[in-house]
Amino acid sequence: MTENDWLLDVLVDLQAFATANGLGAVAEHLGETLKVAQAEISSQEEKAGAQTDGEQSQVGSNFRVVGGDQHS
Repeated sequence: MTENDWLLDVLVDLQAFATANGLGAVAEHLGETLKVAQAEISSQEEKAGAQTDGEQSQVGSNFRVVGGDQHS
């Protein structure tokens, strides 16, 4: 279980509620949103795993955001 699983659970619950209450278009869009969220979360997990293994796509790409500014 990842730290973002709660988001997927909420989307599933919202979709079920929409379906049960005759909100078919909302349920359909939530289904699409769920797929996007799953893909994005999976992508983040893969990137985190690659960085943990010492693989980075660019040298010097590490920075942190503080108050909207990027610092090396």
